[in-house]
Amino acid sequence: MAETAKLMNPQKKVLLPDMKAGCSLASSITGEDVRMLKEKYPGVPVVSYVNTSAEVKAESDICCTSVNAVKIVESLGVDKVIFIPDYYLANYVQKKTKVKIISWQGTCIVHEKFSAKEVEDIRKENPGIKIIAHPECPPDVISASDFAGSTSSMVKYVKKNQPKKVLLVTECSMSDNVQVENPNVQFIRPCNLCPHMKRISLNKIFDCLKNESNEIKISHNIAALARKSVQRMAEIGR
Repeated sequence: MAETAKLMNPQKKVLLPDMKAGCSLASSITGEDVRMLKEKYPGVPVVSYVNTSAEVKAESDICCTSVNAVKIVESLGVDKVIFIPDYYLANYVQKKTKVKIISWQGTCIVHEKFSAKEVEDIRKENPGIKIIAHPECPPDVISASDFAGSTSSMVKYVKKNQPKKVLLVTECSMSDNVQVENPNVQFIRPCNLCPHMKRISLNKIFDCLKNESNEIKISHNIAALARKSVQRMAEIGR
């Protein structure tokens, strides 16, 4: 995400408090992997989830988020696309479109840990609870939930419906943020934490700003190509 910020703001200095704060999903695929897919499926456009490296974006035709994934796929006007790297998000998109999705076996270490049994057990223990899942979750988890959508869609659901109890099937800290704006909603937390996100601390942020350390740098050639895939997504919109 820091790389994406740099891609869209090339003249600005972008810093990352901890250079090891990566993403299991992003690290599941490389630029070389994408080139291999393009050789295997010549002429098929590549749609990459925004949670990918600049190197992968540079090999892609367009990016997407969990909000606009279906819209982006259908905007290309083709009968099949290569959708990378999240296997579960690809599965979710496939159920929403007639476009054939060629997927990759990448997963988010937070969302893949959830199970349908866990969701069902929480529902039994909390009668009337509303369960909202992120599309990066396994299909059986989404099926066991009341609603599935992107992070922003989950937030909107809570704000609009104001359920007495809710479970957000996503990174645990997300519930903390949403509860601030919805004090009358009780959040049940299974608490799957992202170890990469948790590498960012206040002390590291302070040191990073004070010393202007850990600047994000992307080679000109990769940045130019990667920026096009992000800009193309932005032009289509949400």
